[in-house]
Amino acid sequence: MSTSEVGGKQDYSPVSWREYFDQMEDVGVGLANSGDVFRIYKAGTDGPLLVLLHGGGHSALSWAVFTTAIASRVNCRVLAMDLRGHGATLVHQSDDFSTQTMSSDVANVIRVCYGDTPPPIVLIGHGVGGAIAVHTASNMLLPTTVGLVAIDVVEGSAMEALHSIQNFLKGRPKSFKSMDHAIEWSVKSGQIRNLESARVSMVGQIKRCEVESDGLEQASPVMDMVVERNEKFYDQTYVNDKENAASEVSLSEGQSVYKWRIDLSKSEKYWDGWFRGTSNLFLACNLPKLLLLAGIDRLDRDLTIGQVQGKFMMQVLPPCGHAVQEDKPEKVAEAVAAFLMRHKFAEARRETKSSDSVTR
Repeated sequence: MSTSEVGGKQDYSPVSWREYFDQMEDVGVGLANSGDVFRIYKAGTDGPLLVLLHGGGHSALSWAVFTTAIASRVNCRVLAMDLRGHGATLVHQSDDFSTQTMSSDVANVIRVCYGDTPPPIVLIGHGVGGAIAVHTASNMLLPTTVGLVAIDVVEGSAMEALHSIQNFLKGRPKSFKSMDHAIEWSVKSGQIRNLESARVSMVGQIKRCEVESDGLEQASPVMDMVVERNEKFYDQTYVNDKENAASEVSLSEGQSVYKWRIDLSKSEKYWDGWFRGTSNLFLACNLPKLLLLAGIDRLDRDLTIGQVQGKFMMQVLPPCGHAVQEDKPEKVAEAVAAFLMRHKFAEARRETKSSDSVTR
């Protein structure tokens, strides 16, 4: 029986990051008392370092299932980080989402973790994270970068879609009565089409808020408690704002509600800068490159020409939503593993020496 089913019914309870990553750290960047703190998740001990950058509104946990899938195929290390304003990362200027600042964040975190000589790095980014990966690579902020993978980020289609993002954000529920409810919504709405991934990644998208005596909502630190597989996060008595939050429910002291960790609508002034020019920047990066797409219709003119000229590898994945690495983690891992091995960045995983000698 699937781990996502209990008694024949779908199980929407959250799952701990521990099921997929080896460790979690909070990395301080800058001065000890006034610096920024980035939440990172790691896996693996040898091979190239895959630096995973999530899309807007998501968190490092969107790479959880992919991490297990890629680690079973090749020897590699993984570092997935919560970008500024996202997940459990805490920065002083949480409203600065410029590509320059966000790409600098990536370089700073890697420098703190690995010093001035980190292992060979392959930057892998999805959506906005893909744009940040392109900027980080093109500005050579990490000198040991050897490869670049962009997932479902194409300048042309991204620019066309910008006007519809606010409508999408307004159409989402503003709050949920429980973590289970949020996971169920994410799957049934199609935001994340893979229940296994939704159960671990939605924890990074929403936070528990409690209402204090003054009627104001306060984020609850209990949100970061570890959850083990199939263990209910909290009881199911929390309020919910019905189908949408157009009608806010009045909350009394002690009640809780789950809300989005980041208000993406407030980052609108940066949206154009995230994507404008990324196609040519991607093509100009003098690195082996891979572009993974959810649909061939997403290719813009510059990338179409570059692809015909053989400037990068490209693969269109089976039908899936924008959360490509969540919807199809095995397919994404297959493509990334093939890319890594083709360029001799990583070696295929050998389960044991004995079984290897038999198969070879």
